[in-house]
Amino acid sequence: MAGKKPSPERRSECPLNASVEMLGDRWSLLIIRDMMLRGFRSYKEFMECYEGIATNILADRLRRLTAYGIIAAEADPSDGRKLNYVLTAKGIDLAPVLTEMVLWAAAHEETGNQALVRLMREDKEKFLAGVRERWKNRQSTPAAPDVVKTSS
Repeated sequence: MAGKKPSPERRSECPLNASVEMLGDRWSLLIIRDMMLRGFRSYKEFMECYEGIATNILADRLRRLTAYGIIAAEADPSDGRKLNYVLTAKGIDLAPVLTEMVLWAAAHEETGNQALVRLMREDKEKFLAGVRERWKNRQSTPAAPDVVKTSS
């Protein structure tokens, strides 16, 4: 199909398998979460995340997400030696998926950050539109500063 990158060798042609191979580890999903909800862009910001990712794991996941076209690396405008990571259109398209995962977990498990869950439940489309608009305009502000805390 036009516009799709050739995919790497996969275990099967199943679309769910492709998703799992790209995003199937917790760190990739948490990196995308932090980009969408907290506006994280730099390696340092990801390292300061309370979940405590190891440096080698972070570097690997950023490379993989970049290789899959989910994020892109750009030179930091204030210091060209540093990189900032941004969600691509493909990455932004994950917003509804992550939102549904948050809502599913909140419905079936005891979780924190109920303010974020309420925000998503009250007007999911508005929440998703805000995520898309911010990344379209390359703004780094989080979705809802007063509800996006250290746990989601």
